[in-house]
Parts: sequence; C-alpha cells; structure tokens
Amino acid sequence: MSRLRPSPGLIGRLIAILLLTMLVEFGISTLFYERASQFSVRDDEARRLAEHLVIAERLLGERAPPERPSLAAELTTDRYLVRWSPAPPQTPAIAPSLDGMRRQVLAWEPGLSENAMTLWLASPGRRPMIAGMLRLPDGSWMAFQTLHALDGLNLGAERVLLALIPALGLMLVGGLLVRLALKPLQSLAVAADRVGHGGEAQVPEQGPREVATVIRAFNRMQARIHQLIANRTQALAAVGHDFRTPLARLRLRAEGVADDATRTAIEADIAEMEAMTDSLLAYLGGENDPEAPIASDIAILCATLADDASDRGYDVAYEGPVHLEAKVRPLGLKRAVSNLIDNAIHHGNRIVVRVIEDRQTITIAVEDDGPGLPEDRMADVLQPFVRLESARPRDTVGFGLGLPIVARAVEREGGELRLGNRPEGGLKAEIVLKRR
Repeated sequence: MSRLRPSPGLIGRLIAILLLTMLVEFGISTLFYERASQFSVRDDEARRLAEHLVIAERLLGERAPPERPSLAAELTTDRYLVRWSPAPPQTPAIAPSLDGMRRQVLAWEPGLSENAMTLWLASPGRRPMIAGMLRLPDGSWMAFQTLHALDGLNLGAERVLLALIPALGLMLVGGLLVRLALKPLQSLAVAADRVGHGGEAQVPEQGPREVATVIRAFNRMQARIHQLIANRTQALAAVGHDFRTPLARLRLRAEGVADDATRTAIEADIAEMEAMTDSLLAYLGGENDPEAPIASDIAILCATLADDASDRGYDVAYEGPVHLEAKVRPLGLKRAVSNLIDNAIHHGNRIVVRVIEDRQTITIAVEDDGPGLPEDRMADVLQPFVRLESARPRDTVGFGLGLPIVARAVEREGGELRLGNRPEGGLKAEIVLKRR
C-alpha cells in the first residue's frame, strides 16, 4: 500500500482554480483596455461630437463662472451630457483612453487640441458610452459624456470575441482542472462497485488530501473485508469436514439397524442433514468461488440433470436443442439448475426443463404444476432462510437457501433470475443469460 503523501486539500485546489481564472480574466481585461485606444467611430459621429463640443466650449467660455452650471444644463441634450467644473473632473481609475477617436474629433475641429481634450471609455459594457473633458480658456473644465452608445462604434464583434473567448476558455480550463482534481473519486467509485460484486481492486492513494484519505480508508476496509471472508471460508471448510465425518459414521451405524422402518427414518434424517449442510456451505462460501467461465454445453447439462431426476422416479422431461454451447461457469450453473429442479420436484408432480435461445440471450426455464407462489411474495423467496410453506405446502428440507443460491450463481454469470406463476398453474423459474 502506497504511503499517503501530503497534498493540497480539495478546497485549496478549488480556490487555486478560482484564483487562476481571476488572473486570466484580469489579463484579458487589461489587454482589452490597452486595445481600446484604437477604437473609432464613423466620421459623421465624430463630426457631430466635435461640433457639439466646439459650441459648448465657446458658450461656456463667454459666460461668467456663476452662470456656467445652468448653461451647461441647458447645453445637455438627449444625446450629450455637459457639466462645468472649476477644477479638473475626477477620471476613473481604470478607463481606456480613446486616442483613435480623439484624432477623428480633432480632424474636424483642430482648435480643440488647444483645450487639452481627453476621451475615455466610460462604460465597457454591452452599450459603451464615451466620456471626456476639455479645459476652458480661464482654466476651468467642461466635462461631457454621451447618453447613448455612438452609432458605428467599432467595438461589437471584437468585444464579443474578447468576452466570449476567455469566458469559454476559462470554463473549459476550470472544468478540466476540477475533473482532474476529482478523478480519483471516479476510480474509487469503480473500485467500490467491483468490490461490491465480490471482486478486489486496490485504488492508488492520490488526489486532494481529503480524497486520498477516503481512498486510504477504503483500501483498508477492503483488506479487512477480504480477510474476514477468507477466514469465514476457511472456517466453513473445516466445519463442513467435521460435519460430514460423524454423518458418515451415522450412516454406517444405521445400516446395522435391524428394523427396516427405523433404519429408513434414520437414513432420511441423515440425508436431510447432509442436504442442509451442503446448502449452507454453498451459500455462505460462495463469495470466493474460483471457478472461471469456460465453453460448456448448456443443452447437455440441462438434459443430464433432467434425466438424473427422471431416473430417481420423478416425472421430469427436457425440451430444447441437443447442443448449445456457451461460456459459463459449469459447476455454478449446474448447481443453480439442479436447485430449481429439486425445488420443482418438492412442490409439483410434472416438471419440464426447457432451453430457449435467440441472438442475444439463452433462457433455461424450469416449470412445475404445483401451487405456485403469491405474487406479492415472489421477491421474498430469494432472501436467504425464507420459506413460504403456506403457499407450497409439501415437506421440504434445507434452510430455504435453494433459490438464493440460484440467484447468486445467476448474478455471477451476469444473468437474471425470473419467477412467475403459469396461467395453467404452477411456478415457472427462468435463468436468462446474455450471450458472451
């Protein structure tokens, strides 16, 4: 197990990603403001602005200072705002100067160059406004601003691109960084699913500190679980061996009993104990089944089990193809089909084992003519140690592990176990396997 290395926390990484996006956005904004000085307008807009500034500057310069604020208000139109101030107006801390537009205005009214006129972008939003100021002959100042976005201001396409490209880029980079930070969680989820299905998966202890801590705890928990399963399997093997030894001695001693009825009863009890032991060991020891899938003839397997039950005196018939090869775990599948046949024998008189194939699936169906099961209890019989004797009243042996063992074997094959009552009476159990 790799040693947990110090690593920035998840919160720290997310904060770093946010800081990075802020720095990139600041850089893009700075670049935009630097390039804003090259913005320009149509010549008629520059001329209209120049004419308004010349008239306003001349009228304000001719009036006495006390009259200038009211005159500035009168010079304000629905297009331009004009204000007078004895001191230079305060300009924004961050506002790109519009040198290209200033040259356009001075080209129409060169006299404005003597007034120290400056222009800047007042609102770098979707509808940019132009603001500026110029000095009057007596040293006071006239401030002005457009009240509407100037027609023909060459900001549209370039501003949209400058806004969208960094935004999309930041979203992409931020998403990739967050995904990279959380990638170990995806590996942990895959490993947890694999462990939940009986596998084993060691997850590298990497990623943010919180995630690495969770992975480390998961690996330790997984090791403890597998150790517990190994210990239980070993104990079950020992218990199974210890059980079978006295059962074998009992069977030998039963043969010496002179009374036939007593001997038959003892042998039946011994057979029931053996069946119970086998089913318990098969269910509790199933997690570490080392059997690997191999090419097997499912048709022969099912036909053989049906013939064996028929040889024991039960009415069991096989219907299906003569040969049908598939990649399965033969011992596990044989145990599952055998349990279904035994379950049908205990609760019905006539049993049919069918094998049906199509292009995607192989279905093994075991049908009986017994009493069936209540529809609302179909799921209950798949739980271990559950027996519905009220629905299927014949005497049975075991702990009620037959169908749970079938369900586990089918799950290991990646298939599905379906239970349903037949319209003509009886239970139909189907093992549906996907073709590999």
